[in-house]
Amino acid sequence: MASIPLPTPDRPLRLGTRASPLAMAQANMAAAALIAAYGIAPEAIEIVPMTATGDKIQDRALAEVGGKALWTRELDAALDGGRIDIAVHSLKDVETLRDPRFALGAMLERADPRDRLVVRDGIAAAAIADLPHGARLGTSSPRRAAQVRRLRPDLETTLLRGNVATRLGKLAAGEVDATLLAAAGLERLGMHAVGTVQPAEILLPAASQGAIGIECRADDAVTRGLLRGVDHEPTHRAVAAERAFLAALGGDCRSPVAAYARWLADGTLRLDAEIYSEDGADHAIGETLVPDPAAAEALARRLLVEAPESVRRLFAA
Repeated sequence: MASIPLPTPDRPLRLGTRASPLAMAQANMAAAALIAAYGIAPEAIEIVPMTATGDKIQDRALAEVGGKALWTRELDAALDGGRIDIAVHSLKDVETLRDPRFALGAMLERADPRDRLVVRDGIAAAAIADLPHGARLGTSSPRRAAQVRRLRPDLETTLLRGNVATRLGKLAAGEVDATLLAAAGLERLGMHAVGTVQPAEILLPAASQGAIGIECRADDAVTRGLLRGVDHEPTHRAVAAERAFLAALGGDCRSPVAAYARWLADGTLRLDAEIYSEDGADHAIGETLVPDPAAAEALARRLLVEAPESVRRLFAA
């Protein structure tokens, strides 16, 4: 570490992030990790917030208006143009196949990858099974919608977009009866008592959920070396397995898919995955140990062979 040129207040490391409260909280976590790892002054990191296109569009599903690139477009342009040195992302919102100009230099230690069920006042429910018959559950996630419909075909799923505060406001206003939010995001916002965690065995998480990634320019060897000092290898290997699975599927943000890799007590990495039809009625499920990314890719191919046509048609592989 000592041989790496470190940022200083006169030559700060410019950290790009979306301007939402959650993204800013994650950017500060990344800055804190770098400060702790290298003993640099807080003034040696400059946080550069920007509004992503995806934050501006609240009335349509992401798949209809450009997919996950809407979360990364502005940061990519700033990174490529040299206006920032690193970009901090919620990895769940980052495209599986990235431009080779960028390198994922580090992942911070993963937080709780599960979902929390949040209900409006007047409804007593700690699980999907507890919701009243015909309740309206708001979500913008094809995965969550398919999982909910599979568990409770009587529930109505409706589009709910916006940052955490916006979605909670719509819930409080009675626009929906319930929603599902990432436990990691709520924790990072200090909302420790909001909602009830749902077991991964019931609602398998999305690939990369709970993981923060830090990207830099692929040709920036100095910054890549700096990021290695804050990379959490167990998280990086687990999330890489999930993303390898997604890449082999060939799905997009319209494709309902869940993938969660976790470390077992014996030190092996296990990947659980599910792919669904849009209504959740059909699905294929599988698991594998992951000594290398090839095992995750093989699981994707196996599930596509086993899946009904209603599921297979949603994936391009």
